[in-house]
Amino acid sequence: TALCLFSASGNASGAAGDSAARGHHLSKFSKGKPAQVKTYKRKTLRRPLPPEGILLKDRLTGEVLFEQNAGLSMAPASLTKIMSAIVILEEGNLDDQVTVSRQAAAAHRIKLYLKPGQVLPLRGLLEAMLIRSANDACLAAVEHVGGNEESFVEKMNAKAVAIGLPRTHFQNACGFDMPDHFSTAEDLSVLTEYAMGHDTFAAIVKEPAAVIRTADQRKKYVARTTNRLLGTMDGVIGVKTGYTSGAGRCLITIVTRDGRELLLVLLNARQRWGRAHALLEYGLRAPVPATVAASR
Repeated sequence: TALCLFSASGNASGAAGDSAARGHHLSKFSKGKPAQVKTYKRKTLRRPLPPEGILLKDRLTGEVLFEQNAGLSMAPASLTKIMSAIVILEEGNLDDQVTVSRQAAAAHRIKLYLKPGQVLPLRGLLEAMLIRSANDACLAAVEHVGGNEESFVEKMNAKAVAIGLPRTHFQNACGFDMPDHFSTAEDLSVLTEYAMGHDTFAAIVKEPAAVIRTADQRKKYVARTTNRLLGTMDGVIGVKTGYTSGAGRCLITIVTRDGRELLLVLLNARQRWGRAHALLEYGLRAPVPATVAASR
């Protein structure tokens, strides 16, 4: 880029008037060794990695085996759907037939690619949103039970207060990033324990897949789990995965093995599946409290 200097009078200087001066200065470098030009390397500033939220607890004793930023408010991504499922189970009728709206069909991925006007059972939509984390199924179910998403979210927040989740607030029903949509690993562990008290919820989240058919039986959808631990790690019985660009990779899982029951919550996890497997195996190897061992 050419650099042009202007005098106080506003006329460009350095064109003809400075040509001789430039020649004089350049002549000093034209003889002998060429001038050494010093170069500087630009330092790359590394941004600190955003925190991970981790909570590993023994479900039988309530003992926390490992935690990291467990009380920090973070985006929960599709772990949100656990609360949505609770509201659907407690206020909806799973035998209802639900008509898919245009808005629900237009939901962002992950989705089943439902079509506007299709009619499906509420139970099937619940299975799809929990097993596949399908956002179109989630929104269709939410609109049916709540009338609209806004009213449904009000029910979610009221339930959060009733359960006792002090650092949880929802702005949407499916888990998309929004400024006032957050939870903590601690709150999500309490939410999961509550949800697992519903037999239907517990039965759905341990399934690797579900088949959902429209009411007229003309269309079949297969919802396959997003939880890679199901079927690959002995004793895993769910529960829910999540991902958005703002929340990172999230997971809530429960493992039962050798008389132990562990609950793990991961928010914004690096190497989600490896981290989960290592933490769960660590928890399973942890010593059993003497009082628990004596009661067996």
